[in-house]
Amino acid sequence: MERVDGKSPFREALKPLKLGLIDMYIIRKFLGTFFFCIVLILAIAVVFDFAEKIDNFMEKQAPVKAIIFDYYLNFIPYFGTLFAPMFVFISVIFFTAKMAIHTEIIAILNGGMSFRRMMWPYFLSSLLIAILTFVLTNFIIPHANLKRLAFEDQYYRSSSRKLTIENLHRQVYPNVYIYMGSYNPISQRGQNFTIEKLSDSGRVVSKLSAFTVVYDTAVNKWAALNYYIREIKGDEEVFTRGSKIDTALIIRPEDLSRDPGFVGTMNYRELNDYIELLKMQGSDELKLFLIEKHRRFSNPFAIFILSIIGVSLSSKKIRGGIGMSIGIGLVLTFSYILFQQFSSQFSLKGNLAPMLAMWIPNIIYTGIGFVLYKMAPK
Repeated sequence: MERVDGKSPFREALKPLKLGLIDMYIIRKFLGTFFFCIVLILAIAVVFDFAEKIDNFMEKQAPVKAIIFDYYLNFIPYFGTLFAPMFVFISVIFFTAKMAIHTEIIAILNGGMSFRRMMWPYFLSSLLIAILTFVLTNFIIPHANLKRLAFEDQYYRSSSRKLTIENLHRQVYPNVYIYMGSYNPISQRGQNFTIEKLSDSGRVVSKLSAFTVVYDTAVNKWAALNYYIREIKGDEEVFTRGSKIDTALIIRPEDLSRDPGFVGTMNYRELNDYIELLKMQGSDELKLFLIEKHRRFSNPFAIFILSIIGVSLSSKKIRGGIGMSIGIGLVLTFSYILFQQFSSQFSLKGNLAPMLAMWIPNIIYTGIGFVLYKMAPK
């Protein structure tokens, strides 16, 4: 739709949002400070991590090439994206407080630019970092985590760890539970195996017991050896014995011996597929994977929230200078991270929904950001 003077109203509405010299100046400051901050902090993290693990590397004779390319080149992006909101917050506070001290903020506002309009380059910079964080977290870092964890298993973690898993319990379907007295991931063989099927009221409907269960890679099924089946049909009990029977379990050997860090090795599609499998099984592990899924969305969104809080806090000169602004920012940042950890534990141990647990900190800090934005100098 064109106006009488031939100008599009849509273009006229977007004209104030076109990037000018001030916008590019703020974007350069934002991104430059962010990447400088993240490189500095990651360098410190690498030094401390190397100092902690150097004895293990030397003891296990880890090759220098593997340490650099298999471990630290995969450690750096993982650590960086994990704390990206914190790095953004510190960066925004640092360079904005510096601009305020040099009266650049006052000059920008006195030049006719509103405080809301001044937020536009901050939004664009946050959007770029949020997209980068989302892509890395969901599609690139999971593959990098596989290499990093494999390196840790080979050269860092103690070789004295038990290869046999004791007293293994799993829910494989709704109301269907398996138990192994011991399980060896290498031989894919378990001892003292049972499958219990319960009714909705919690009564045992059937129970299969076997001295040994082994995974048959030829048919991709678990075979129970020297088994004994007890079925309850009404008031009667039916007993069956045999030397070998194939089970209908869809659980894979690797599912029984996964490291807790396994959740971070799945890309977005694999994570969704595994969540659907856990839903079908009625597994108690479902919450852990749902929390990871929603964290991958809430963390990039937190970048916008913390950017608004950072600008609102540091756009005015305060007694104590940059140090005071950074101190306040660090307190808010660490309280956000702590709050996020608490809410995730409430979800894992309680009845709090995983999605709500991951978004509650964002909701609360959005409110804090709104209040601080209203209080910021206009």
